[in-house]
Amino acid sequence: MTHPAKDPRIKYDPYWWEAAPRPDLPVPDLPAKAEVAVVGSGYAGLACALRLARAGRQVVVFDAEAAGWGASSRNQGQIGAVFKRSFKQMVDTYGREKTFAIYRDGQRAVAFVKDLIREEGIDCHLEANGRLVLAYTPEHYDTLGRELEVLRKEVGYEADMVPRAEQRNEIGTDFYYGAQLRHADASVHGALFHQGLLDRAVQAGATVAPHTPVTGIHRQDSGFVIETPRGRVAADEVVIATNGYTGSVTPDLRRRVLSMGAYIIATEPLPEETIRAINPNRRVCSDTRKLIYGIRVAPDQPRMIFGGRPAMTETDPKKTAPLLYEKMTQIFPQLDGVGITHAWTGFVAFTFRFLPSIGKRDGMHYVLGCSGTGVAAHTWLGDRIAGRILGANDTETAYDDIPFETRPFYNGNTWFLSAVVRWYRYKDRMAHRPAA
Repeated sequence: MTHPAKDPRIKYDPYWWEAAPRPDLPVPDLPAKAEVAVVGSGYAGLACALRLARAGRQVVVFDAEAAGWGASSRNQGQIGAVFKRSFKQMVDTYGREKTFAIYRDGQRAVAFVKDLIREEGIDCHLEANGRLVLAYTPEHYDTLGRELEVLRKEVGYEADMVPRAEQRNEIGTDFYYGAQLRHADASVHGALFHQGLLDRAVQAGATVAPHTPVTGIHRQDSGFVIETPRGRVAADEVVIATNGYTGSVTPDLRRRVLSMGAYIIATEPLPEETIRAINPNRRVCSDTRKLIYGIRVAPDQPRMIFGGRPAMTETDPKKTAPLLYEKMTQIFPQLDGVGITHAWTGFVAFTFRFLPSIGKRDGMHYVLGCSGTGVAAHTWLGDRIAGRILGANDTETAYDDIPFETRPFYNGNTWFLSAVVRWYRYKDRMAHRPAA
């Protein structure tokens, strides 16, 4: 019998492309001059272009592939701010007030995206059902509880603890040791959200140039020249919003982000009673492992979407699908035997501080290193960059003065990634989990 995750009928394009295939936009003639050149047509680039175009600025958005071909149409669609480093680690690094500011900005980004979707009328299956942060160990549950007491008081955090004895009311598994329920978090169909942003940016007057890779960026007088295989464009301002696809055109920025693949599978359509038993309140889920796994119900069909980092190095989704299937059925044994219809990957980017980064280097604006919070953070930060170009007064963020670091001899090639994944896997394996 064929393994469900090795079925030859599996599609290796994102499930999200079924409802939102990558748009076949015409490749436009490039203008000789633009006020702002945006490199990257994901959430950050389009949010930036939308605000600028509506303010009357001439904007050209470049992408090497179809618009939104990267992580913006591949991610799980989770809207939240689940930071890789713990609250205590951030306090130890930045102090309490800066850490509170980071958490407040995480909430601001979530609220911004939900408001944007509603105000723009973007049909992308917004579900404001909250998030479960699932405790991998009893100690993790206790830590989440202690942190919540502080965050409620200092940040107005809207969350509750769900003890293990009540966990089945929220998630159909005994694998975890309780959870923190964050009420503000939400979910979308990420590719439809991207399509909505794209449509509105184009309607506002932004020029989007797909299949037009930027091959060089040079300073000229008080501005820049953007080189492409289809010609040059002079620009007063440049915004780099390439995240996990940042390349050699911006080497100084490339060596400040850690690009790595995330891997996802989608099950076949399941009976509604199975979905209700596994995730009755349709909340997005992420756990507290070092190697985080994300869980959600597809918004348009009764399918489970499950993703994480199961491999040491970048590889083919054909190889990671069985590994993800094993992890999924370990958590949800009731899914053993269900079919897999889609398996795919996409690149995300982390900074060395494990926080999104926004700023200006070599005269160019950038929004990079989503660090796992891209749907919310990068949409919001792209809008902040536009505000800075426009001279608005609503652009300050908690990330502004956090150093955008690199490491000696690092040039963007994450040759050490397998060692990091191996170490994280060891830490997860050695975490204290009582016998069932």
